[in-house]
Amino acid sequence: MQVSATLLDKYNIPVPRYTSYPTVPYWNDTIVVEQWQNLFIKRFDECNQQEGISLYIHLPFCEKLCTFCGCNKKITTNHGVELEYITHLLQEWSNYRSKMNSKPIIKELHIGGGTPTFFSPENLNRIINTILADSIIPESHEFSFEGHPNNTTYEHLETLYQLGFNRVSFGVQDSNIEVQEVINRIQPHENVVKVVEWARTIGYESINLDLVYGLPLQNLSRMEKTIQNALSIKPDRIAFYSYAHVPWTSKAQRLFDESDLPDSATKMQLYQLGTKMFTENGYTDIGMDHFALPNDLMVKASKKGNLHRNFMGYTVQQTGMLLGLGVSSISDIYYGFAQNKKTIHEYYEEVSKGHLAVTKGYFLTTIDQAMRQYILDIACRGVTKFNPTDYTLLKKYSFPVLSDLEKDGFIIWDDKGLTVTTLGKHFIRNICRAFDIKLLSAETQKQTFSKAV
Repeated sequence: MQVSATLLDKYNIPVPRYTSYPTVPYWNDTIVVEQWQNLFIKRFDECNQQEGISLYIHLPFCEKLCTFCGCNKKITTNHGVELEYITHLLQEWSNYRSKMNSKPIIKELHIGGGTPTFFSPENLNRIINTILADSIIPESHEFSFEGHPNNTTYEHLETLYQLGFNRVSFGVQDSNIEVQEVINRIQPHENVVKVVEWARTIGYESINLDLVYGLPLQNLSRMEKTIQNALSIKPDRIAFYSYAHVPWTSKAQRLFDESDLPDSATKMQLYQLGTKMFTENGYTDIGMDHFALPNDLMVKASKKGNLHRNFMGYTVQQTGMLLGLGVSSISDIYYGFAQNKKTIHEYYEEVSKGHLAVTKGYFLTTIDQAMRQYILDIACRGVTKFNPTDYTLLKKYSFPVLSDLEKDGFIIWDDKGLTVTTLGKHFIRNICRAFDIKLLSAETQKQTFSKAV
């Protein structure tokens, strides 16, 4: 479905990605650690036996700087940093583990970065083995990690598979050398093919490829080549991310000549090209940025209305909490969010004292919880129902926005709820924004978020 230039101009505004609500810019710069600790204990007791927990491990080191990347990372070629980081990471796990009154049931575990495969297979084995040694791993679990095709070895894949990992995501971004050079990520397609073949030989159940649209020097022909290369591999899932140009927070992006970035109309054409090619080749459009083959668990969960979204993206697991370990990691315990110290020095210092390393966060009110559920419903299911107890706020902030969205063909709604249309799938972030009371009541974040398109 073609999107008019008028709609693109109207809705190409700064909008969050809604991996949380309230979003990080509205969190408090400091957090009461004792309150966080008490709520963590309460939530763990509530959900561990019934739903289990999710675990995210952040490994920040990279050997080279990818200039498009907005993640928290540390660039170094010194692999001697691995052991010190592992020591503190496991100490942080021990600090949290001491506050659990039963063995954690880990249903979901993800290792991100940085470049997780910067760490040797032996050191990854040490991290995961230590954590799992005093935990319960149900038969139905999802363990995944991010692999860099240039440095992921057969040993990395085999070691993690033996530890229970069943899903891997490889960052491709773009297949064209012109784009790779400007983002400082030279990565031959042959390297991607090789690691995917290894993963399949070893027995991984699900393989994901990450692609990014909107990068400098991308155009329709180059995007088509990237997608054709990805489709030739036939991954189980494809994440098709919009490049977030936020040079005010990611300094490396200042190295780009902004005239090399696709304009909003071209960027939408890149997205529509990807959507068309993926769906024509048998992939289901899950929602915000994600596509999967029909037999994938994510598609099945989407059809059943069981899909969930957290800081790791879309997931089929319905765990009651997400615990983040490592520098800058974010935790979600339903009652609140907390982010760890952002520098390695500060992180090491807090963990060494036996403290939880959280530095900023937010404790949700009942209103926040209600708005978060509407946003999750829209992002994961494309439908939501309104609770009459929320009408006062909805009428003041949300309903006027929904009326405008309906006029533009993005939703169908009444005072009972809404449904996202086919056209509206292109603007999920804008639709979620209708329930972002923090943003709508402030409207001061013009340079806080990346643009919607």
